[in-house]
Amino acid sequence: MDNKTISLDYANSLIYELEKAFWDERGRGARFRMTTVGRTYFAENCRPLLKSKEIEDILRTIADLLQRDGIAAEVTYLREDRLLRVKVSGCLHHAVEGQMVAHGIEPFTCVPANLIVLAIEETLDRPVELAEVKIEDGACNLMLVLFDRRPTLD
Repeated sequence: MDNKTISLDYANSLIYELEKAFWDERGRGARFRMTTVGRTYFAENCRPLLKSKEIEDILRTIADLLQRDGIAAEVTYLREDRLLRVKVSGCLHHAVEGQMVAHGIEPFTCVPANLIVLAIEETLDRPVELAEVKIEDGACNLMLVLFDRRPTLD
């Protein structure tokens, strides 16, 4: 196969149609099945960069990677105890979320959020949930909930 590229508009239109079909099938339950989207990218690109067990370092690493790879123009975050508020600006997939909103569907998935969740869960063994995706001023404002570390049987 050759190295032919496709337009971002085409790829995002397909992503939208897949998300919309899944929403039509599962409704709000779709959000709990979309958390694995991005695992291959995570394994190949994110995991090798994660060296620290500090949340701030993990967030900075993922934000830098998203910017370096051109997935997002800017990623900022603020931690408030158990809440992690992340703002993703200039995301390649922002048009998908815009189409969801235009069709009356609250956005329910976000690849940058998934990568952050995977990084924290794998590195710190702490469950994280994407609680909210809001589109404001051309950016996605995400609210992630950090839970306590999973108990172990020692």
